Amino acid sequence: MDLLNTLVDKGLRRETPTREEALAVLATSDDDVLDVVAAAGRVRRHWFGRRVKLNYLVNLKSGLCPEDCSYCSQRLGSDTGILKYTWLKPEQASRAAAAGLAGGAKRVCLVASGRGPTDRDVERVAGTIAAIKEQHQDVEVCACLGLLSDGQAERLREAGADAYNHNLNTSEATYGDITTTHTYADRVDTVRRAHAAGLSACSGLIAGMGESDEDLVDVVFALRALDPDSVPVNFLIPVEGTPLAAEWNLSPRRCLRILAMVRFVCPDVEVRIAGGREVHLRTLQPLALHLANSIFLGDYLTTEGQSGRADLEMIADAGFEVEGADEVTLPAHRSAAGGGCGADAGGGACGADAGGGRDAARTDAVPADDVPTDSARTDAARSDLVAVRRRGAGTDLPPNA
Repeated sequence: MDLLNTLVDKGLRRETPTREEALAVLATSDDDVLDVVAAAGRVRRHWFGRRVKLNYLVNLKSGLCPEDCSYCSQRLGSDTGILKYTWLKPEQASRAAAAGLAGGAKRVCLVASGRGPTDRDVERVAGTIAAIKEQHQDVEVCACLGLLSDGQAERLREAGADAYNHNLNTSEATYGDITTTHTYADRVDTVRRAHAAGLSACSGLIAGMGESDEDLVDVVFALRALDPDSVPVNFLIPVEGTPLAAEWNLSPRRCLRILAMVRFVCPDVEVRIAGGREVHLRTLQPLALHLANSIFLGDYLTTEGQSGRADLEMIADAGFEVEGADEVTLPAHRSAAGGGCGADAGGGACGADAGGGRDAARTDAVPADDVPTDSARTDAARSDLVAVRRRGAGTDLPPNA
């Protein structure tokens, strides 16, 4: 397929695809899915070989959030039955992190619900980072605490944080349909603050919230312009009790196309399969390793993932290897100079050309007789695969790692 050959060539040169090319990847048919995976896999292996980076989540504070993000089980007024607890003590967080590190993780992601941290919260997290690094000097620590204010990113960097995560989640045009208590611009500002403070920026998206193909392409191009080092791709986990509980818009093949599109647009960036891979990729999870070079090990913030042992077996069975603590994740040009995914991106505000709202009809940027449409875009709901986390941080039970 000429489209895929073109995208591979661009990916190997770190050249930006056109929006039409990115849309065409999402519009390919199920008959072409393996071809799409093979093509994007060439780009993935060129920059990252067969290494898979493992990351481990520690939920420092669960629930109790004043924000109204429609996808989130921790949102304001939610009745989802999740674990709710206030800040873990540094020693509790360190023990939770140790379980993930023992399972092979090289990065620990410290997450807390809420709009953003107070300065006292930042000092609390600084103590947690110190406790973890005292026991594990080589571990990467990523903080995810919400919207940052003046000086907070710098304080986290001084405390030993290596990265900061704050996802854009969806396109600028549709963001107001998902969240009303803060704006898309607020999120962009926080990613830029992390960058400016010398933290490795981590920012991604959530697919499956009813967005159009144009929305997906818009948010990924906006991410490229922001130039994060890692892009987590979440697939919506429709948790009962949230406004999006009925949104089952993804099939395993659709998820593979989305991951391939992200890889083509951000070829030399750590693309991470984040929440929802077990729910939506299901038995096709191993194929997704040909597109992404990073996953979360074990459970998520409020829901359970497959067992850590199953994750490790999947990686080995698919012919990949866990990235070692002494290996550098990013290609040399990104590690040394901070260039890469968005270094040659065009000007303009992030997402400024986003088109179509969340409820807009899906349209393709190429004629239907040139690229087959996705006639089997969704599968039946699999709510049996959604389980609220009842182990690990905030409980007396051992974590899944």
